[in-house]
Amino acid sequence: MNTTPNTNQRLVTILLILLIILVALLVIGTVAGFFMMGGWMRGGIMNPMMGGYNNNYTNAKPLTVEQAKAAAEKYLANLNNSDLKTTEVMIFNNNAYVVVKETSTGNGAFELLVDPASRLAYPEYGPNMMWNLKYGCLNMNQMMGGGMMGDCDGNNATPPNVSAEMTINTEQAIESAQKYLDASIPGAKAATDPTKFYGYYTLDFEKDGKVVGMLSVNGYSGQVFLHIWHGTFIEDSEIQ
Repeated sequence: MNTTPNTNQRLVTILLILLIILVALLVIGTVAGFFMMGGWMRGGIMNPMMGGYNNNYTNAKPLTVEQAKAAAEKYLANLNNSDLKTTEVMIFNNNAYVVVKETSTGNGAFELLVDPASRLAYPEYGPNMMWNLKYGCLNMNQMMGGGMMGDCDGNNATPPNVSAEMTINTEQAIESAQKYLDASIPGAKAATDPTKFYGYYTLDFEKDGKVVGMLSVNGYSGQVFLHIWHGTFIEDSEIQ
């Protein structure tokens, strides 16, 4: 009795099963990698997964405003761009948050975080990296040491000449932020003075009269990105 056809059929079945398993593993690996790289989409809201570049907060004493400002100024000095200046410092227990603006336009340029243990400033992740049309590439190069990802734009990552005008205006950005807060953090109130960056807005929000967090709104889609890495708010300082 010739059993070759049955044997071949079994081999084909086994190969198909192995192929399905391989594809499943590849899909699972891709999805897991996506989660680890930064976030997932849910109902139009981008939720970051990373608590920090090294995801390792310390029990270091919170920074002072002057310490955070000094770290930010050191970072800016490395960029050699006289049009940039620090304009606001917010101190949280996990880090300090710094707003950098252009002196020539008054527009927000980018956002920095300062680690309380090392006292080093670095580009904030999230919208500052993903949505910043003018300085996102430059900061990516700074974060990667200017080499890991090449020059990001294929040249020298010089900030492009892009418009600060967006399809979502300031009022609409506030509305999007408040709508998100009403659904996710009942009782929270969005600030009415968001900082306008090239591609998005960032604003803090309060609850029971106290600052409790920060979020960003995409200037073209209205998508909201909640910042979850700051921790407890301590103080805020405007810098002239």
